[in-house]
Amino acid sequence: MPTRQRRRLLLSAVTLTAIGLTTTQALAAPPAPTDSQPWQVRHQADIGKQHVRKVRNAAGATTAAPAAPGLSPRAETEAGDGGDEAENSAEGTAQYTEARTAPGVVAPGAYGAAWAQLQSMPHTGGTWDHVTDKPYNSDDPRYRDVNSNSSGGTGLVTGRITGLAADKDGYVYAGGANGGVFRSRTGGGHWEPIADKLPTLSTGTLNLDEGGRLWYATGESNTGATSYVGTGVYVLGDPKHGEFQPGMRVGGAELESTIIHALRFGGGKVWAATSRGVWSHSATTLSGPWTLEFAPNPEYLPGGAEAGDPAAPYKNIANDIAIDPKDPSKVVLAVGWRGGDTYNGFYSKAADGSWQRVASLGDLPTDAANVGNVTFARSADGSRYYAIDQSPAVMASDPDTGLKGIYVSKSGSPSGPWIQIADKDKLKNSGSALQDEGYQPGIQAWYNQSLQVDPANPDHVYAGLEEVFETTDGGAKWATVGPYWNNGFPCWSIDPAKQTGDCSPTTHSDQHAVAFGGYQGKATVFVGNDGGIYRRPAAGQLDAYGHAKDWTPLNDGTIDTLQYYSVGVGKDPADRSGKGVIVTGGLQDNGQSILRAHDKVMGSNFGGDGADTLVDPNNGCNMAEEYVYLDMWVTQNCAVNDGSWTKDPSKATSYEVAPPDKDAGAARFIAPITSDPKDGNTWIAGGQHVWVQHKGYAIRSGSEWTSAYDLGAGHVASAVATVDGTVYAGWCGPCNNVGFSRGIAVGKTDGTGWHQLDLPVGGTLPNRYISSFAVDENDARHVLVAFNGFSRTWTEGPGAGIGHLFETRDGGATWTDVSTNLPDVPATSVKILPNGGLALGTDLAAFYRAPGTTDWRVLGRNLPTTSVQQLKIGPDGKLYAATFGRGIWSFDPRRLGHGRYDETDD
Repeated sequence: MPTRQRRRLLLSAVTLTAIGLTTTQALAAPPAPTDSQPWQVRHQADIGKQHVRKVRNAAGATTAAPAAPGLSPRAETEAGDGGDEAENSAEGTAQYTEARTAPGVVAPGAYGAAWAQLQSMPHTGGTWDHVTDKPYNSDDPRYRDVNSNSSGGTGLVTGRITGLAADKDGYVYAGGANGGVFRSRTGGGHWEPIADKLPTLSTGTLNLDEGGRLWYATGESNTGATSYVGTGVYVLGDPKHGEFQPGMRVGGAELESTIIHALRFGGGKVWAATSRGVWSHSATTLSGPWTLEFAPNPEYLPGGAEAGDPAAPYKNIANDIAIDPKDPSKVVLAVGWRGGDTYNGFYSKAADGSWQRVASLGDLPTDAANVGNVTFARSADGSRYYAIDQSPAVMASDPDTGLKGIYVSKSGSPSGPWIQIADKDKLKNSGSALQDEGYQPGIQAWYNQSLQVDPANPDHVYAGLEEVFETTDGGAKWATVGPYWNNGFPCWSIDPAKQTGDCSPTTHSDQHAVAFGGYQGKATVFVGNDGGIYRRPAAGQLDAYGHAKDWTPLNDGTIDTLQYYSVGVGKDPADRSGKGVIVTGGLQDNGQSILRAHDKVMGSNFGGDGADTLVDPNNGCNMAEEYVYLDMWVTQNCAVNDGSWTKDPSKATSYEVAPPDKDAGAARFIAPITSDPKDGNTWIAGGQHVWVQHKGYAIRSGSEWTSAYDLGAGHVASAVATVDGTVYAGWCGPCNNVGFSRGIAVGKTDGTGWHQLDLPVGGTLPNRYISSFAVDENDARHVLVAFNGFSRTWTEGPGAGIGHLFETRDGGATWTDVSTNLPDVPATSVKILPNGGLALGTDLAAFYRAPGTTDWRVLGRNLPTTSVQQLKIGPDGKLYAATFGRGIWSFDPRRLGHGRYDETDD
């Protein structure tokens, strides 16, 4: 399939000057693809060029910039796994965060307050059913079409795993990025969730301490500076049998609304590296507040003079902590924003008790320009310390990598001296799949980092970047034991009769966690990445290419941390009963999943990052999926293909039909697409323009779209809806908290009658991100609109307002706040149900308002506390919820009847 493109994070000219770089160096771009590359690879290279790039300064503010030319593909392969998913993850998370923080900065406590209110709300009757509780085979032989992941070699996958811990008895603990903690008692597999009662399921890291307690730090640290998803650190005293409870939190609310990069232990204390500096707490007495050890810019912390500055979330980032095993009073802090800032560096305590910048550590750089994201790992015997360093300077000047190097301190002290034991070239020559200009090992070291030392051998180390690397001799030699993909290696084949040709299966790309443990009496290593969790023996074997030949994916369907942006449902034409449905959805870094009526294993029929989805309710094999940035593809056979398109491109059964805004880079990362519920051939796609086409799934080219309306330069659609030729388009621009603005345009699909609604800042509708519309199929003037973000109670920004759901019955001339008793939490998706009731998806739960009532209740039970990204009604009458961290769920609203609530509610 086509390879995907990465887009580099850039720095502001002010910051570059401050840390000794020039703007020219920072804007250096890799060379353009050559004509010798396969046609499908060149196609994806073009997509990369067209994407809107972000200029992120050290303060974290972002402004749209034109796409830089010359982005090159990740691999010159005939087919392969998506290539820019991690870069897309960073951009996706940036926009995900923008939608929840604009027009300002969200104060600590917003999420916790909403969760507390949720606990007191009544529920309707009924329960949610888990739809995607099945294995997901990324190498499904049915789907080897032009835009599929299948054959890359990653096998069974799930969503991003950002924390891992394991013991010697076969107990393994895995933390999903936004899915909570799962426990296995069998060395991986047969998973059970053990953190679902907590107010957040966002995972920063997991640690088992020497006493066997499991520490859970919330707030994912891998993809953004989101400031409200974490609620602190929790400790489970008996992780083999117990479950996390809200009362198990360490300390008070000091770490609420932070992200936590690392927990480290020493001298009877636990240290936390967070987005608001470095904190410590007693590891034995768990009550009492956390102590702030160091914040490089305290004026930007909550309550500080600059707390309301848009730069605040990026001014006190701590990445890791190294504690001297021989003297725990000696501590080195790795501090800094991955994109570069003047405060970046290593810090240690001076004689007067103050934290001072470390001037020299040997080969390990200490200057601000070369200290970015850093990960430490210590050997069990105290004889070695290892470190990975991502350099803002390298990222800005080297088109191939952002990695400065991997280092060892053979004294066992974090004070060094440190010796470099690997760089990009050494890893590239160790069997890496990333050989092309513009995408080589460490290109995403700001996003992908994991590091662990074998407790039985201080010279045996696993290092995770985009790929998994192993050394057994302290870094003299390295092996790429988990290559990014198998595509491009001589052993690879797209032949559906084989998983990945004659290559050994590999892991999913983009590494975030690694742990050593035991299974059936043998030492074992576990890795966590964007595709879940994998296992191999610690004394594993290599194949002829120097890759591991003994990886086992542990994603058996009992662990579902899949991060869905969308869901689509249609009747399965192969189901003879006429009742079976196909359920599909777009995923972060795991393509498009497809579950047919009688499947016991899901497949992947489109690759890369999935985004929005359209499915024909009468024939689920008619589907359109968006890659990202409005890059739409369509198929009319579920994208079933045996790979013969590689020899004859005319045999491809998926077609790119992207509207022109894709080429102009004028669309959101997850751009909205929809169809008219009364005319399935009429589609709307939103970028800078509102695009319309009337051929339905028979469309074959992006040229078949017509612009119905131009939202204006710098404006991009965030939500679209249409009924009977009337279109509503919500937009933002700028979409971040620097000059945020929003609006709603209304008009006809034929291009007539378009106008902007009068929505003054400070008026009835909040000046926040518009996330969803629901238009009454019987009256297109009757509309509901949902708003993301938090109210002015928590958001410092102009016109943040109050409320999350508003209703008009006159086409937008007047609006009424119908939020009533809803928690103050981002709202993401609204649906008018067949019984006249309303369903609303939010970052905490799904809610229901019965017809003829004004109050809201939690919709059913059993839905995990994670973000509901999208709600859709299927042809089977069920309501489907795409969650961003726990898969797809369904609920039968017919259980609710037509009255207030059913008889089993509370």
